[in-house]
Amino acid sequence: MLASEGEARRTALIYATAMAIVGSVAPIAISMGALTGYYLLEADKSLASAPVTSFNLGVALGALPAAAVLRKVGTRNGFMFGTVVTALGGAIATAAIFAGNFWLFALGLLVVGGGGAFVQQLRFAAADNAPAAFKARAISFVMAGGVVTAILGPQIVIFTRELFAPVMFAGSFAAIIALAAVGAIILSFLRPGTHSGHAASASAEPARPLAEIVRQPQFAVALLCAVSTYALMTFVMTGAPLAMVGCGFSPDEATLGISWHVMAMFAPSFFTGRLITRYGAEKIVATGLVLLIACGVVALSGIALWQFWTALILLGLGWNFGFIGATAMVTNAYRPSEKGRAQGFHDFVLFSSVAVGSLMSGVTYNTYGWDMLNWVIFPVAVLCLMALGMLMLRRTRVAG
Repeated sequence: MLASEGEARRTALIYATAMAIVGSVAPIAISMGALTGYYLLEADKSLASAPVTSFNLGVALGALPAAAVLRKVGTRNGFMFGTVVTALGGAIATAAIFAGNFWLFALGLLVVGGGGAFVQQLRFAAADNAPAAFKARAISFVMAGGVVTAILGPQIVIFTRELFAPVMFAGSFAAIIALAAVGAIILSFLRPGTHSGHAASASAEPARPLAEIVRQPQFAVALLCAVSTYALMTFVMTGAPLAMVGCGFSPDEATLGISWHVMAMFAPSFFTGRLITRYGAEKIVATGLVLLIACGVVALSGIALWQFWTALILLGLGWNFGFIGATAMVTNAYRPSEKGRAQGFHDFVLFSSVAVGSLMSGVTYNTYGWDMLNWVIFPVAVLCLMALGMLMLRRTRVAG
């Protein structure tokens, strides 16, 4: 049985708090990953974003194992295990910086990303534990925890990146270990019997083959929009710190730009769920795509600091509406007995695409510059808008 709305709220609060703390690892990895890679590389600087790619690849590769662990041992023990993985990755990354080893640093972020795969499952766990009417709000509630990450992650970077000077950036990645430890304590407050709905799967309808689930228009379009929204956000965000520093702004100004961006990513989550309930997930996703297009327009208008920051804010807002809306669409496209398989596949495809986007960001920036990073937004966003329109038209015809 699913939890009552009151119990679902309590569980979502714990997940949101865990998201706030452990989720702060992502802004550290993304904002400092490329700059640290640039710092460690002696020759070909075009590989500077490879550590960020490793982080996203770790999330992708960890998606299916994370879903399996949560299904096997329950969410309380599973999510706490995820914090151990995160701490291990932070330790490897820190040691690599001291050793001046670029590829060991990339390996450390790969492991951190593996821990991040568990963080990504928090939104699904909250929805699976909630009554149907509370699902979208449960997802939004958990994602709202990211507001803290918008402040905490970048501030940790600013106050710790010179902690072990002259070894730059090592302090920021050492802080990941502490964040993981605090996250484990928070997650220990989950009730031992808390699950993400997997325990109820046995009494539900039998699971369909994965290919049948994926071929559903609802699932396919939701996955397309989730992948495009997240990959575009990562593609532009990964290159933004490099572009800002390349335009003469300081690392602190670049980090604050990421802080505003992450704030915009998560702050709307306080009301995104209500908007989805009122207007429908598809319309909210479409709004997010329009905001991404606006990001591209502002970014291409000039290279003043306010233009970088405004573009990053619009990028974050577009991600919030697009990604949370697409997640809500996905949760309505599978049966309870199909949760682990569908969610794991969804996040594997999602973060594999995000990893490619982050790698191509550094290559594209070094080869073609900041403008090209933003031109890519337009055709991808238009494709998603067309797919959404076709889905909504198809649904109208079926209903009629």
